[in-house]
Amino acid sequence: MVYGKKIILQTHGFSDIQDITQGVQQVVTDSQCQAGIVTVSAIGSTASVTTIEFEPALVQDMQEQLEKFASRSMHSRHSQTWGDDNGFSHLRASFMGPGITVPFSDGKLVLGTWQQIVVIDHDNRPRQRQVYIQVLGE
Repeated sequence: MVYGKKIILQTHGFSDIQDITQGVQQVVTDSQCQAGIVTVSAIGSTASVTTIEFEPALVQDMQEQLEKFASRSMHSRHSQTWGDDNGFSHLRASFMGPGITVPFSDGKLVLGTWQQIVVIDHDNRPRQRQVYIQVLGE
């Protein structure tokens, strides 16, 4: 069986990190599948999906490292071409990737105790983000 649902998030930009674990679990529950995989994908080229221990200090550490990797003040040809000053956000998102796949068993996501699924909005402004969650299972 294949079941999918889009969720909408309001984000703040600049690598705002939001925990969507419960939303993903709800889609798995709604699918009524007991075992399989769920794919979580950010729609757009300036957001990422990954897992992290979602706690304030680590969230801040992640944001600091992303700033070191591709600073919001960096020169980019993309920003120069389009005038939107968000070349850094495209680079961050491209290197992290737009999505992940997580297994589930007995209707529950298979995640570690301190592992949450997060969306990271790298863009340079607040946005309404769409995330597509697709369940493949039985």
